[in-house]
Amino acid sequence: MKLLITGGAGFVGARLARTLLQRGTLDGRAITRIVLADQAAAPADLLADARVETRVGPLLAHCEALRDEAVDGVFHLASAVSGECEADFDLGLRSNLDSTRALLDALRHRVNGGATPAKLVFSSSVAVFGPDDAVPMPPIVTDTTLPAPQTSYGIQKLICEHLVADYTRKGYIDGRSARLMTVTVRPGRPNGAASSFFSGIIREPLAGVESVCPVSPEVSHPVSSPQRTVEGLIAVFEASRAAYGGRLALNLPALNITVAQMLAALEEVAGPAVRERVRFERDERIAGIVANWPTGARADRAAALGLKPEANFADIIRQYIADCATTPEALKGLG
Repeated sequence: MKLLITGGAGFVGARLARTLLQRGTLDGRAITRIVLADQAAAPADLLADARVETRVGPLLAHCEALRDEAVDGVFHLASAVSGECEADFDLGLRSNLDSTRALLDALRHRVNGGATPAKLVFSSSVAVFGPDDAVPMPPIVTDTTLPAPQTSYGIQKLICEHLVADYTRKGYIDGRSARLMTVTVRPGRPNGAASSFFSGIIREPLAGVESVCPVSPEVSHPVSSPQRTVEGLIAVFEASRAAYGGRLALNLPALNITVAQMLAALEEVAGPAVRERVRFERDERIAGIVANWPTGARADRAAALGLKPEANFADIIRQYIADCATTPEALKGLG
């Protein structure tokens, strides 16, 4: 089985690749090749595996070659993030919309030539939901809540959900879209996502660095750990069409939590001195974006696939600490 992971050198993509390589199989078939396509080179540990191939550069540049390449499955994770899409409209259209259509058309080309449709999982986002005067957003969004995105990123993700559904309807792919919750705790440096602070207020204090939270402690949001996110993507790929339940996107499980509760969990796990490294300084741009996001989510269809969120946020922090066992500088704030 040959797999393509777009965004495969990124945090979630690399973690997904490691999980799949460790499993050795997907959907009952042995994994013989994983192609990681990204703007940056894949981590060294993945490149050391003989089953891994890397392709560096914009996804649009790779799609022409994919028209004649046999690929059994695709995890389409590549994306410009929310803050970037608001700041650079053309970047968002190119990276999220144009690249996705080019990828889908490459897969369609092979089917038109007689190939079996590839199975594809598209990583959508909880950002497809938002408030609208015509359709108020409920406190808890579900699989059946009408999406009304209030950001360019959310709009682009929703358009791609519908493209995946239509290419599936036409038989060009076996597609399914999974709406990811905000993934935390992400390692490394902050990125351009408006949600970046959801990781920063945990990651930086653990590293002994002050973190600025740009929203109020009362802000509530659905989050998920990296491992539960990866498990969700794999389960959606392996689900039968009947078990997945139609063509429309489903929500992955969420832990609905406030910023204050996140910081209380940080203090529980790491102590008050670490918690005190977080200070509040409102950023109107970030706060304005976050104010149009859901305060909570429910994932009934994902639950039917056996997926569920973490029991508490303290467990997510402990997972991050365990992941950082080989990078002690990430935990030097623990003392």
